[in-house]
Amino acid sequence: MANNKSAEKRIRINEKKRAENKPHRTAARSAVRRANEAIADGAEDTLETVVAAISRLDRTASKGIIHKNNAARRKSRLMAKYNKLVAASA
Repeated sequence: MANNKSAEKRIRINEKKRAENKPHRTAARSAVRRANEAIADGAEDTLETVVAAISRLDRTASKGIIHKNNAARRKSRLMAKYNKLVAASA
């Protein structure tokens, strides 16, 4: 429990920011999950889902919800999987 008013306010602010950021973080995770599923299935619209996931990660990172290196790492892993799929099908 907080010991002073400023700590109580900090708790309120952090809770509000967490609630505001959660839908963005969830949407980014869902987009990456959909892209991974499309890659695993070899669906026709795989490229579109991968691009949508990358866009969502970029937007989430630009808002400061996730760190830019975290977004870059996820995008890199996603593209590596996609490129592996393309190379295998060619």
